[in-house]
Amino acid sequence: MAGASHDGERIGLLRRVAADYSALATLCLASTLAVVVGGLVQVSFGSYTMTLVQAWQAVFNPHVLFSLDAWSAFVFGSSVPEMTRESLIVWNIRLPRVFVAALVGMNLAVSGAIFQAVTRNELASPYILGVSSGAGLTILLVLVAFSGVTIAVPYVFGTLVLGISSLLPVIAALGGIVAFLIVYAIAWKNGTSPVRLVLAGVIVGTVFGSLQTGVFFFADDLGVVQSAISWTTGSLTGTDWAQVRMVLPWTILSMALALLSARQLNVLLLGEETARSLGMDVEKIRFALSGVAVLAAAASIAAAGIVGFVGLIVPHMVRNIVGSDYRKLVVGCLFAGPALMVVADVGARLALSPTQIPVGIVTGIVGGPYFLYLMRKQRDMGAI
Repeated sequence: MAGASHDGERIGLLRRVAADYSALATLCLASTLAVVVGGLVQVSFGSYTMTLVQAWQAVFNPHVLFSLDAWSAFVFGSSVPEMTRESLIVWNIRLPRVFVAALVGMNLAVSGAIFQAVTRNELASPYILGVSSGAGLTILLVLVAFSGVTIAVPYVFGTLVLGISSLLPVIAALGGIVAFLIVYAIAWKNGTSPVRLVLAGVIVGTVFGSLQTGVFFFADDLGVVQSAISWTTGSLTGTDWAQVRMVLPWTILSMALALLSARQLNVLLLGEETARSLGMDVEKIRFALSGVAVLAAAASIAAAGIVGFVGLIVPHMVRNIVGSDYRKLVVGCLFAGPALMVVADVGARLALSPTQIPVGIVTGIVGGPYFLYLMRKQRDMGAI
């Protein structure tokens, strides 16, 4: 009798595990389909007119798709081989925007998921913890105060002169890193706690946001103001393979670290006392995992500026589907983040065509009502 009961419990457990992974597989498949459909829509429209058939034939052109020379040009920046005009427009101008959107969505979603585990709060995100505000403030300061500055970098064959605008991605990443270090320093009191980290992030984000608004009053050049607004609202306009090459290595590194850290993230969700009883050095692990999240967020900010709500709502959506186990949650974010970002960018580009709006506006319009729905539906939003 006892053996039959034990077998029944084991079968029930196996069924629940199978159901969880079935939900994850469905999420990944649906997200991949959304990225593919959104990408095909994105490449089908533009200032150069071509039919849907021509656009999709250019995407799946075997002379480009399976060409090592073409991929060498795209990924490593070598000279682009000869190809048809349609293929050149699709692969050199339109598809890079889709790839950057997917990478940015992936980074923001995983970064938000890690921050939510570190703080044990499902309302945490790169924006709330000050990373986005720090990046935005440094970009504004540079654009307003040093917009015409050039930097001479010596190298073996001479001197390379760089405009300050070419260094904006690096500056954005450094600003985000510095902001989070300030948050961590404010939250430190014989160690940190999830509550203090969130409160410190709100304080730093509010102060930096106010400083951003103040900096606009010192901008005389309308072009500088428009460029700054584009960065602070998040935009993928004008992205090309250079942005893909810039963000891809950091995305691979941060995503690999996030997947390898799934067990530590699960332990952190159990609470500090339980984590310590299991032998975890909570402070070191929390700081290291925060570093991974900052790296992922900085990579996305460097490519697209400050895109709100993606790092907040995607982990929450995935958690509702696959549960709080970070072995599945991180994988779900790897797929759902790109889906939301690619679809949002299609809306940003085509909703008011020919005028393009920043993708951060679209994610805000979508994210705000969704979060209001969650607040009305759940009574105990906050702690995970």
